Amino acid sequence: MSTAKITVLGINGHIGHHAAKAFRDAGYDVTGLGRSNRMPIEGVTFVKGDAGNIAEIAAAIADADIVVNALNLPYDKWDKGRAEAQLATVIAAMGDSGKTMLFPGNVYNYAATDRHMTPGMAQHPQTPRGAIRVRQEAILAAASKAGKFQTIIIRAGDFYAPGNVGDWFDQAMLMDAKKGKVYHMADLDVGHAWAYLPDLGRAFVKVAEQRHGLGAFETFHFAGHFETHGAMLAAIQAAAPVPLRAGQLPWIVLQAMGLAMPMMREIVKMRYLWNNPMELVDPRLGAILGKDFGTPFAEAVAASTKPFFAGKAA
Repeated sequence: MSTAKITVLGINGHIGHHAAKAFRDAGYDVTGLGRSNRMPIEGVTFVKGDAGNIAEIAAAIADADIVVNALNLPYDKWDKGRAEAQLATVIAAMGDSGKTMLFPGNVYNYAATDRHMTPGMAQHPQTPRGAIRVRQEAILAAASKAGKFQTIIIRAGDFYAPGNVGDWFDQAMLMDAKKGKVYHMADLDVGHAWAYLPDLGRAFVKVAEQRHGLGAFETFHFAGHFETHGAMLAAIQAAAPVPLRAGQLPWIVLQAMGLAMPMMREIVKMRYLWNNPMELVDPRLGAILGKDFGTPFAEAVAASTKPFFAGKAA
C-alpha cells in the first residue's frame, strides 16, 4: 500500500471518477472534491468544495502528494478566458508546494492533417477549443518550469466506459439503441483514438508511480484503442443482445440544432476528429504501462455496451 495521498479535483467527472477508483484500488489514500457527492466511491473520502474557490481547493489538496486536476467546464463555457481562469485557480491553490499535478489532455491540440501524434510533436490547433487547450498546457509548463510544482499531462482519445453518460459513445453512437439502431461517426475505414476509462485511470496510477524520475513538466500520450469506425460498430453489434441496424450519424441534423444550441454548435466544430485517422503514439508510456496493459478492445466495448440493454434477452 502506498503512503502517498491523492486528491482528485472534479471527482464526479469521467476522468476524476475513474482515476479515483484506480488510485484507491492501488492502495492509495484518496480524497475527492466536488460540488456534491452524487457519485460516491467506497473507500474514497469526499470533500464538498467549489472549483472556483482558491481557499477551498487549497484546503482539499493541503495533505496531498498528488493532485489529479480533472476539473472541466461545460462544453460551451470554455471561451472568454473561462477555461484558463479555472486552471489559474488551481495553480494558485497549488502555490509553490512541489506537489505533482496530473492533468488530462486531449487531441484538440492537433490538426486534421496530423496522423501519428507523439508527445514531442509540434501542436497546430485548428479550432478555438484546441487553442484554449494549447494555452492551458503552456500555462502549466511555465508554472512547473518555474519550480512551483510538477505537471504530468496524459493525453487520451474519446472516452467510453460502462455506465458513462455524456460521451460520444452514449450520446451519439448509442443514442437510439433502444430503437434498435447504432450510429458510426464517419467512414467505416477511418481510424479513431478511444480511451477506455478504467484503463486510463490505471495509466494515471502507473505514471504517478514514476513521478520522482520524471521532469518538472512531462507529456505522455495514452494510445488506448485505435480502431476504425467499422471495427467499433462491429464490436457494439456483437456485444448487443438484440440486433442493431447501422447508420452514419446525421451530422446535418446536429448542424441545424447548432443554430439555436451553442453547445451543439461547438460539438459540430470538432467533426474533423472523426473524419481523420489521428493516432496517439508514445513508446515511452508504452514501456511504463507494460506489454499486457489494457483491456482487450472487444471486452471493453462489450462492457460499455451491455448496460444500454439491461433486461433485454439475447
